[in-house]
Amino acid sequence: MLDEILVKDWMTSPVVTTAPGTTISRAHQLMKDKNIRRLPVVQNNRLVGIITIGDIREASPSDATTLSIWELNYLWAQLTVDKVMTRKVLTIEATASIIDAAQIMLDNKVSGLPVNDSDGKLEGILTESDIFRMLVKSRAAASS
Repeated sequence: MLDEILVKDWMTSPVVTTAPGTTISRAHQLMKDKNIRRLPVVQNNRLVGIITIGDIREASPSDATTLSIWELNYLWAQLTVDKVMTRKVLTIEATASIIDAAQIMLDNKVSGLPVNDSDGKLEGILTESDIFRMLVKSRAAASS
């Protein structure tokens, strides 16, 4: 049954994206505003990377630093997405089965997969939350 359910039926589309030159602080604010944990990074309509809330946390200044708050804020304002994003992004096509997507996510310990069309253009994103939503709705439909 799960082999028949396709990524395109459960992915989130349109997808919120950012550009490589976006500051980390702007990307972080966008994630907070949209209540999301990952942003595909797109340049010239092509996926060039992905940045997660974890990437932003790792790039954040440590409390152990000797820099002043003004120096920290200045440095943080200069840091851009392309400096901390993951460049080798696992993706999936919209016509793949949801179970194949879940297996890729599980095997690679990732919580989301950008969805590309056959030409490599970003058309959505599939996350753990989308898979959970599919499972819950499938169970509700089966019990009705």
